[in-house]
Amino acid sequence: MNREESWLQFNERVLELAEDPRTPLLERVRFLAIFASNLDEFFRVRVAGLKRRMATGLLLRTKSGLKPREELARIAGIADGLARRHDACFHKLVGPDLAAEGIEIVRWDDLGRDERTAMRKLFRERIRPVLTPLAVDPAHPFPYISGLSLNLAVTVRNPATGNTVFARVKVPSQLPRFVTASRDRFVPLEDVIAAHLGQLFKGMEVVQHHVFRVTRNEDLDVDEDVTENLMQALERELLRRRFGPPVRLEVEDTITDEVLELLVEELGVAEHEIYRLPGPLDLSGLHTIADIGPAQNNRGELYYRPFVPAEAVHADDDIFALLRERDILLHHPYDSFSTSVQRFIEQAAADPDVLAIKQTLYRTSGDSPIVDALIDAAEAGKQVVVVVEIKARFDEHANISWARKLERAGCHVVYGVLGLKTHCKLALVVRQEPSGELRRYCHIGTGNYNPKTARMYEDFGLLTADPLMGEDVTDLFIHLTGYSNHSAYRRLLVAPHSMRQGLLGRIDREIAHQNAGRPARIRIKTNSLVDEPIIDALYRASQAGVRIDLFVRGICTLRPGVPGLSENIRVRSVLGRFLEHSRVFEFGLGRRPEYWIGSADLMRRNLDRRVEALVKVTGAQHRSYIADLLDRAFSDGTDSWWLNADGHWQRHRGEDLQHHLIGTRRWRTVDDGK
Repeated sequence: MNREESWLQFNERVLELAEDPRTPLLERVRFLAIFASNLDEFFRVRVAGLKRRMATGLLLRTKSGLKPREELARIAGIADGLARRHDACFHKLVGPDLAAEGIEIVRWDDLGRDERTAMRKLFRERIRPVLTPLAVDPAHPFPYISGLSLNLAVTVRNPATGNTVFARVKVPSQLPRFVTASRDRFVPLEDVIAAHLGQLFKGMEVVQHHVFRVTRNEDLDVDEDVTENLMQALERELLRRRFGPPVRLEVEDTITDEVLELLVEELGVAEHEIYRLPGPLDLSGLHTIADIGPAQNNRGELYYRPFVPAEAVHADDDIFALLRERDILLHHPYDSFSTSVQRFIEQAAADPDVLAIKQTLYRTSGDSPIVDALIDAAEAGKQVVVVVEIKARFDEHANISWARKLERAGCHVVYGVLGLKTHCKLALVVRQEPSGELRRYCHIGTGNYNPKTARMYEDFGLLTADPLMGEDVTDLFIHLTGYSNHSAYRRLLVAPHSMRQGLLGRIDREIAHQNAGRPARIRIKTNSLVDEPIIDALYRASQAGVRIDLFVRGICTLRPGVPGLSENIRVRSVLGRFLEHSRVFEFGLGRRPEYWIGSADLMRRNLDRRVEALVKVTGAQHRSYIADLLDRAFSDGTDSWWLNADGHWQRHRGEDLQHHLIGTRRWRTVDDGK
């Protein structure tokens, strides 16, 4: 199956949540914004990557058998259809429902006199000072249009000479996308600017104006093999990102041919890269509307019901004493991140008996308490080692900033292994116990050390003081910070050394069980399934009769249900309030199946070009919890999308899995009994 088309199908499922009247109304607004942001990233990365490979001449055919130009045209058609459906959802479904609740997104012509007066004052005081109209004439070349910026294409006429001139006005991104005209009435910022163009072009006649938006190639290309200073090279590449070639031009459908032709000529875009849509463009800004807030507007029913995550570790408990007794399996956001993982790092930083803290950072929040705790630990004289992945896409600037801040505080900051992204989620605390022995405490997770996204992303994490795990994580950190080629781990599967073969070996083992008449089963939860050797192995297992269930949130290029190939494979997808983000692997059926959790998706980049880690879950109650979760995820009574043999996804209504997990308020105080 085609990878790009599968990605668009994932975003279509997001759009279905916005179209679904059962979704709370302001959450539907949020899903519209998420869809728009996702589509932006698709063009910035996936389409841009295809164009770059096509330009090099290296990509003769895509894996779907199409020539690159044919592939681009095909996915452009699908993306255009989805963009129009997204626009129709906003204008015909969500917009009228918002208006019925007294929340309106209006255009300038719909504003009342008092609202226009307020907008004129806003323009004069806050908008006009940051605007820079740029004219195009022989003395002024066509201006650079930055990626994802909103712009007004303006034609003005000199009444004295009759000459017309084109000008561009950039809509400032520092101001709200939708401006509050009056209570619960919002107007697009570009409408306010357009209504006051006469103040920007005094003495000129404004003939016409149209909104447009450009998406550029923003995928980075840093050759580490010939780069002495990775951070400096990345900073240079980030500057170049702003000047990447265009991959999409969005225009309002009212644009004239004259202005569109000028934009197409100056930007160098092809016909299939032009997207004509009713305004307003850039609905990723709808987050502003979704964040109105239930309390101040007495509209709690328009949001998902609030919930307070469970405390996996009681406030009165000593987290190190607890871990000496048993492992703790965390399931965020149902279990609080701040009172477990964050507290683990903060307590380690404050504990005088802790000698060292080692941690990986892939993405973290802007005001990160994790980073603050690591800085506190370093300033207290502890050895602090932080592996910062500065190549995390679209978080490069933030991670460079964190790396420098940590270095200034005295932390040892490294950037991982040459040529590989460090994507594993690990923390190691070395503590001297009262007996004098050194004991290691670990956290291994599926998600980032980010307290903000931990409230919105579904992830697993394991806190443990198991000595074998401590040895494994220590060895992995030595590999990350030094020149060790260690690849033999006890409770970890680590990419790129042992994970691929470890997964393939376990699939083959289930095939052997099935052939020998023993119980066999494979169940996997992942964000993406693209890797061809893994898919081929799953096909072989299906042909042998092994029952296989795959829970794939996003891209899936495996085709289930094909007679003679994959009739024993089911593929399900769950989307909802939280972003399903954990990776879970179950191999076996019967007395002692294996369970693994970790950071790796089933993609070539994860298995071959990243440092990833899966940890084996051994506690009886933890294994039971994961098994129950998978049982419920694959139940025909759960609300989910099913991938059919023809490559299309179909929604099956049922119980909301995430709502069920919120309601259980589970089992955390029970001793694991491992």
